[in-house]
Formats: sequence, structure tokens, C-alpha cells
Amino acid sequence: MSKVAAIVVGAGLGQRMGKDKTFLTLGGRAVISWSVDVLQKSQSIDSIVLVLHKDTMDMGRKLVARSSWSKINAICEGGELRQDSVRSGLNAINVSDWVLIHDGARPFLTGRLIEDGIQAAIETGAAAAAVEVKDTVKQVDDSGIVTRTLQRNRLRAIQTPQVFRFDLLKKAYELVSGEFTDDAGVVERAGYRVKLYPGEYENIKITTPEDLMLAEIIAKRHME
Repeated sequence: MSKVAAIVVGAGLGQRMGKDKTFLTLGGRAVISWSVDVLQKSQSIDSIVLVLHKDTMDMGRKLVARSSWSKINAICEGGELRQDSVRSGLNAINVSDWVLIHDGARPFLTGRLIEDGIQAAIETGAAAAAVEVKDTVKQVDDSGIVTRTLQRNRLRAIQTPQVFRFDLLKKAYELVSGEFTDDAGVVERAGYRVKLYPGEYENIKITTPEDLMLAEIIAKRHME
């Protein structure tokens, strides 16, 4: 039976938030706890690796020590760029056929997103959650003048989780250099196809104080 490892990436500096967002309190627990709890309960996930900023490694270890997360098999220090952090997580995985990568700052992961992501990845070896763009999106030049209005029905806002065949993602990281905002971008640049599957609008990433306010509303509804 195929093994699936999960990497939860929480190594960002949180510059727009002004503090590390993965350890902010949301609904009485750390933001990162929400997604790790879901991964722990998922029957499809065999192991979990946490990738944290060097300044929050101790906080992460203490959180794991007081939690019932039996699937955690490593806590790694992240790097300067996201891809450095993901590489660190990949190197900590012992044996796995598939790897699921999720942002630690996206607390509202669901079992459906995990299962659908794994199934979608079987088709091409790589899959990412995505939602339809609601707003009209315009491309502009350096002075802010509109140069093009993009077709909204062809646009998707990319989320995590993203699921990859383990050997495919490792190979993509060997082939590609540069800065990327998500792992699907690395895989695309390496020449592989990425399948998009339906994400969830509540699956927000906490980046700004306004995001945290919205997350509190969503969390309250989840706890009712």
C-alpha cells in the first residue's frame, strides 16, 4: 500500500503580520495545530514533518510534546526561502511514495481536501487545491495602467494542500532553481503537469491581521 507523508510548512517570518503567524492563537490553540490535528486523524497520512522558523523550533517541540500527534516523525528548521524549507522537509522523510505539502498558516484543512488531493495526484503525479477567482483580474504595467483584462473563467487561486509523487517532487527540486511561492510552480517549471482540484474558500491563509479576524469567525463556526 502506498505511503503518504505530509510536510507542514511554517517557517515564514510573517512580515505582514508582524509576528510568526503559525503560532498565533486561534480558537484557543495555535494556528498550526488546526491542520496538524486533521492530518493526524486522516487515515491516508502515515507521517508528518513540521518545518519551522529557527526562532520557533522550541515552541514547536513543546507543542508536539503536549499534543497527541503520534505521526510526527521530525521537526525541521526551515530556510530563507520557501523552497529551502520544503527541501528540508523532504530530506527528513524516510520512506514515502507520495508527499502532501500544506501551509501551516492555513488552519482550515479538511479531510476532503486531503483525500481529493491524493486522488487527483494519481492522474499526473502532481495536484494542487484551487478555487475559482471571483473578482475581475487586470494586468498592469509599471505605472499602473491596465494592459490586459484576464479571462476570469480561466483563472484559479492556488491553495494547499498540494500532493506530489515523492520522487517527482525531489527530481523537480534538483532541476529547478530560483524563488517560487508554491511547490506546484517548481513542478511546472521542471516540465511536469499539475492537476488542479476544487479547493475551499474557507481554506484561507493567514497573512495579515485582517485574515486573522476572518479566521476567528470561521473558527468559531467550526467549534459550534
